Amino acid sequence: QVQLVESGGGVVRAGGSLRLSCAASGLTFDRYTLGWFRQAPGKEREFVAGISSISLITGFGDSVKGRFAISRDNANNTVFLQMDSLKPEDTAVYHCAARLGFGVGQMPRNYDYWGQGIQVTVSS
Repeated sequence: QVQLVESGGGVVRAGGSLRLSCAASGLTFDRYTLGWFRQAPGKEREFVAGISSISLITGFGDSVKGRFAISRDNANNTVFLQMDSLKPEDTAVYHCAARLGFGVGQMPRNYDYWGQGIQVTVSS
């Protein structure tokens, strides 16, 4: 079955950086668009970034534009989220997601598979 496993989370001070990874298995990776979402306590799940299956088109949520970058390694079935200039408001559980086809969707319902998530905490 499809599995998405996130890694790389943790605690960092404001202004610092973290790099999240998501390893996928059980799917034809290069046919899937990959996305990152986050959810803070009491808030809805929020789109962070996505990268398409074709043409490597990327998209970002307004709150992270210019600070976060997304990339993928199709040879190793992995997608990355590089997070720089982190702020306390970036604190959340970050989830990796996959959807068959191209086109970066920004709604959770656009995605077929989800990882369990990983905690990112940014201290002030």
